[in-house]
Amino acid sequence: MQYILSVLVENKPGVLSRVTGMISRRGFNIDSLTVAPTEDVTMSRMTIIVEADEIAYEQITKQLHKLVSVYKISDMTHEDAIERELVLFKVSAPADRRHEIIEIANIFRAKIVDVGKNTLTVEATGTASKLDAMEDLFRGYGLRQITRTGKIAMSRSS
Repeated sequence: MQYILSVLVENKPGVLSRVTGMISRRGFNIDSLTVAPTEDVTMSRMTIIVEADEIAYEQITKQLHKLVSVYKISDMTHEDAIERELVLFKVSAPADRRHEIIEIANIFRAKIVDVGKNTLTVEATGTASKLDAMEDLFRGYGLRQITRTGKIAMSRSS
């Protein structure tokens, strides 16, 4: 099963390395990882997506709690959370087909962020399924490059 962890940590050098090292030393793969400072500049939030069974997941969270630089762990797997990713698609765009690519971007509420001689770069945010659907459509035009962030998540207001 895929678990979504939101981990509040000290914003100091080496913390990312300690957290990811602890997870990888136990033989688990991190599917996605995003890290950024929070509203408190002394803290960072890590959103970690791991594939594990229930027992392995418990082991990961117990070991994370033991790290001095970890302040709080929130499991967002079963929460009603807001989840988003960001992606940049560089799509082959000959002049006669540009309007089709722009139309697809508009349908998905994406933005054209760069126009080249033979390419368009499209920026989109959303759920993984939305971005996967866009990728499938753009593959038909020729994807030159794709860059995708990891998932970020925040619990909804109660």
